[in-house]
Amino acid sequence: MNTFSHINKENQPKMVNVSDKKITKRTAIAKATMFLGTEIISHFTNNELITKKGPVFQTAIIAGIQAVKKTSEIIPMCHPLLINGVDIAIKVSNSEEIETTCKVTIEGKTGVEMEALTGVSATCLTIYDMCKAMSQKMVIKEIKLVEKTGGKSDIKNE
Repeated sequence: MNTFSHINKENQPKMVNVSDKKITKRTAIAKATMFLGTEIISHFTNNELITKKGPVFQTAIIAGIQAVKKTSEIIPMCHPLLINGVDIAIKVSNSEEIETTCKVTIEGKTGVEMEALTGVSATCLTIYDMCKAMSQKMVIKEIKLVEKTGGKSDIKNE
């Protein structure tokens, strides 16, 4: 059985020591599915919705990128990282839902799964914030890690 890496021998929290790990290229992709409803999606033009607060998807992408960069400040055991790249995409999946993906890339000693998950979460929360005046029936339905490469193992969860 695997043990938790963030617990020391005294059963207390610790930050994992990555000093002996090799620097490798690492990526992570997270995905979220979000129910907006036809009431909101019907207002979209060219895959974007302009509200009094501004363009929803563009603003949400910027919020997601900021969240990726701040992950170590909000998730206690995450290492501060020098992020090489963040790519966030939002697309309307059908008449009620959108799909958001966040890909994070780094050359480092630890993975970026939490950064990708945080980025996609902040993106969806920003969409919720910008659209809540139209409807509060929105639901962030699923947030998951889709892919991770680099480090000890590669994972594909699609």
